Amino acid sequence: MSYSLHRSAVPGFIAMLGNLKAILDKAAAQKDEAALIEARLAPDMFALARQIQIASDAAKGAAARLTGTEAPAMPDTEASFAELKERCDKTIAYLETIDPAAFDAGADREVVITFPNGAGIRFDGTTFLTGFAVPNFYFHATAAYAILRAEGVDLGKADFLAHLAPFMFPPPA
Repeated sequence: MSYSLHRSAVPGFIAMLGNLKAILDKAAAQKDEAALIEARLAPDMFALARQIQIASDAAKGAAARLTGTEAPAMPDTEASFAELKERCDKTIAYLETIDPAAFDAGADREVVITFPNGAGIRFDGTTFLTGFAVPNFYFHATAAYAILRAEGVDLGKADFLAHLAPFMFPPPA
């Protein structure tokens, strides 16, 4: 089987967005949602809601840039766990529409990311996906998980990797 950009990224994006929804449910059952939504790890880091918004943006942005299409617009107005979960659902639904061949065809596409200050980075599609989009997605997903842990939500690695549950088997007897 040849290497597929789509297979290396999109199923993981979808799985992790589902895991983020599940950890939000777990957090809501244990702590005050209003306090958690604005929680952050450090004063100069984004709060929980923004971490999930950026993870969503990273996933849908990767798909759009590699396929040469527009990602669905999602204003960053989520102020509740229900709204954040809905954003994850919309992102998953969009990712599920992406044609794997079109995604893979973006391997050599030029991708330019311009930052608010005008500086930027220029990539080929493969380098963009593997060196920027995937690490950026997981950075923000991990930050969301870490914020909830730091706030005392009872989460563990199994929650972060919950999508692997169907592949688990018991240890030998």
